[in-house]
Amino acid sequence: MGFIDSMRSQGHAVESVCRVLREQGCQVAARTYRAWRRARPSARSVADAYVMNAVLAACYVWKDGIKDAATPVLLYGRRKMLVHLRRQGLEVSHTQLARCLNLLGHKGIRRAKTVRTTVQASAGVRADDLLGRNFTADAPDTVWVTDFTYVRTWAGFVYVAFILDVFSRRIVAWHAATSKHTDLVMTPLRMALWQRVRDGHPVRAGTLIHHSDAGSQYTSIRLTGHLELAEIAASIGSVGDALDNAMMESGNGLYKTECIRTTIFHQGPYKTLADVEFATAAWVDWYNHDRLHSGIGMVPPVEYEQAHYAALKPEPQPV
Repeated sequence: MGFIDSMRSQGHAVESVCRVLREQGCQVAARTYRAWRRARPSARSVADAYVMNAVLAACYVWKDGIKDAATPVLLYGRRKMLVHLRRQGLEVSHTQLARCLNLLGHKGIRRAKTVRTTVQASAGVRADDLLGRNFTADAPDTVWVTDFTYVRTWAGFVYVAFILDVFSRRIVAWHAATSKHTDLVMTPLRMALWQRVRDGHPVRAGTLIHHSDAGSQYTSIRLTGHLELAEIAASIGSVGDALDNAMMESGNGLYKTECIRTTIFHQGPYKTLADVEFATAAWVDWYNHDRLHSGIGMVPPVEYEQAHYAALKPEPQPV
């Protein structure tokens, strides 16, 4: 049809072109060409075009019709992309979105398998495991899980520690440093307690469990003493068993996959500690305020916490 259309634009008769094509073994009629010219896109094609435009608009920042930069939504797979579009007011089905993502070649990001090890303290008494792999909580600030991971930079390794609230999956605090001294895990603990005070929901003494692996930083005298003074129960899993701190291990995996191994939050290689801090700050802000989490009903952690506190203070009913 495209060939016939190009010949017609050069002044050749459609019937003559079709006759020559038939002589060459291409059976085509003039009415077939004219039907093709009058054809309009199907309703399904038009609907798919709207969905694909919405996906592209959500995944990229556009400038003068050209992709300028990628957004964190580009990391979503089919399930989270479906919820994201519906939250934006677009009615789309599972099958339609899957079809459109296939046409766009969009697959979302996948985690890489890594091996993690814990360096146990050579001596000392560590706390018992108070969770027993039960990573559930009925309210914020009842169970925190914590761990740290590493990032390679041109200047050497940078270690990043996180504290995650089990109830809302919110990253309450994080800290990056170039050494694995006790301050690496002490600083985010102080920041987390301060953040909850700033949010207007201070941690009540005797209600919080602080769970970690058996690393030497978490069994140190400084950290355990600080937890005792704050009346926070310490909980430590076994050595070499990632399942004892599975939620935080999963959080570290998300961080490495979505933040470090992509160019969305930082362009180019990581050269110094400042580069890692810049990218981590942007990722944590998106993670807490915009990223959809399947474990809490496909809503961001901050929104989930706000809904919890709003339910505790119902609006007064008219008499």
